[in-house]
Amino acid sequence: MKAEYSRKILAFLLLAGVVTIASTSPYFLYNLARFILRDKRFRHFGDEKKIRDAFYYLKKNGLIKIEKSGHDIIVTPTEKGRRRAAVNKLFDLKIAVPKKWDGLWRVVIFDIPDTQKIKRNAFRRKLKELGFYSLQKSVWACPFKCDKEINFLRDFFGLDKKQIEILLVKSMENDIIVKKMRDVYKI
Repeated sequence: MKAEYSRKILAFLLLAGVVTIASTSPYFLYNLARFILRDKRFRHFGDEKKIRDAFYYLKKNGLIKIEKSGHDIIVTPTEKGRRRAAVNKLFDLKIAVPKKWDGLWRVVIFDIPDTQKIKRNAFRRKLKELGFYSLQKSVWACPFKCDKEINFLRDFFGLDKKQIEILLVKSMENDIIVKKMRDVYKI
């Protein structure tokens, strides 16, 4: 459970950038835990002790930096913490399935050279995990909006828009794939 809290807190710090808490009180971590519990994403944590333990874990493992600046204490993710948060986000990545399909297919095409074979294979595996169907080795389709997820993957793997493109397609000739996707997603 501590690992789960640590992952979420690290993600929070990555979004917030820097968290500054007044250090006039000896209860710095208590105040920090209360600050985090105010965020609706963390209300279900409920237990301030678990949040304090997660902070100790993050600091001990070099994922956050806690510094005193005048009367404030500043908490920031380290570079190692930023990388860990990006990897965590990669594992948590999902495409939202809307109640009603908009009738458009998202086709992702990519041309990642052999010199980046590891990235190409990892990208292909992640597309499959996200529910895309392969039309060809480097052409994959999904019926739902996925721009944010593909842009995240593009950034994560250090690729550009010339290497990965997203096409909006109204219809496809490959009936087998279309039928299979409609059966899976009930569209």
